[in-house]
Amino acid sequence: MSNFIPYGRQDINQADIDAVIDVLTSDYITQGPAIERFEELVANYCGSRYAVAVSSATAALHISCLALGLSEGDVIWTSPNTFVASANCGLYCGASVDFVDIDPTLYNLSVQQLENKLSAAAQLGKLPKVIIPVHFAGQSCQMEIISSLARQYDIKILEDASHAIGARYCDKAVGSCQYSDLTVFSFHPVKIITSGEGGMVLTNNTDLFEKLTRLRTHGITRNPRLMREISEGPWYYQQLELGYNYRMTDIQAALGASQMDRLETFVDRRRFLARRYNQLLSHLPIQLPLQHKDCESSWHLYVIRLRLPELSKTHRQIFEELRRANIGVNLHYIPVHTQPYYTDLGFQRGDFPEAEKYYSEAISIPLHYGLTLEQQDYIVDTLKAIVR
Repeated sequence: MSNFIPYGRQDINQADIDAVIDVLTSDYITQGPAIERFEELVANYCGSRYAVAVSSATAALHISCLALGLSEGDVIWTSPNTFVASANCGLYCGASVDFVDIDPTLYNLSVQQLENKLSAAAQLGKLPKVIIPVHFAGQSCQMEIISSLARQYDIKILEDASHAIGARYCDKAVGSCQYSDLTVFSFHPVKIITSGEGGMVLTNNTDLFEKLTRLRTHGITRNPRLMREISEGPWYYQQLELGYNYRMTDIQAALGASQMDRLETFVDRRRFLARRYNQLLSHLPIQLPLQHKDCESSWHLYVIRLRLPELSKTHRQIFEELRRANIGVNLHYIPVHTQPYYTDLGFQRGDFPEAEKYYSEAISIPLHYGLTLEQQDYIVDTLKAIVR
């Protein structure tokens, strides 16, 4: 098979194209009705009261931290097994960052490590203001336990669900915010649905919603109820705080809304392919991704871990042989605390050993809606040949 098989990619159909064309030939291509429609579709699907569309999930994380009041002197905790944006968002606000090591089987933030670290931090008077659990690969963290711990210590929760639209936890959609203050989604092209670039914040809190809508638009409001002085006319607006230009366009929102029509179809296909991988790879010297009984993953990623003591090749050799076979494997993620920027802040290798061990063994193999059974069989056969 000569064609390159990417680890993830978007699926765009004629309905998506038509939705974008409709916007391009309408009166609005930015800041129009398509954005509100997209927000309503996602909020209704997830069962949250509010949704705020923005230009990226990174922007969503940033304004979420700001809306929660994060500032200099505060601390956030997140997982080291994530993209750097999950941690950087705290630094953008002047706060500092720390990490909680991962569960060795689920690869999400470990609730046992979190409990231990919170207990120690409470004794030192150094509790975080915000915890950012990351729903790695589309599987929710154990949010009921995390929420209970956060309430005990009066800590805010921001769910980084960039991987997890379409996932469920305890029979509720991820994004319902039952166990958090805010939830963030990503609509990058490799995610479950796409708006090209884009993100969204969900919440059930009216005050947070109003603040988020201001922060994405320069801190500006046109709502007379929120103004500090009486409105001077229908043209009038006030800047209430320092915000940003983090707005999504109608073009992007139209694509995202159209993609929402197929969200369940996308997730069902990913779950089918994941089950098939589980069957076809079950006898190889690799650890397959495990699922917690309370979770239904949306399967953004399918990650295998190599049992290196049983193999005659190194992690890098196997990765590079798969790439040479035109299989677009990837590695999610390099532990954030080992990045040079973070080692300059004082972190070092050995700080979070489970995340580091995971990194030394993990490979993300292709999983996306358009992956054919022929391609999946080729991936499996190639992997078998390489590891045996």
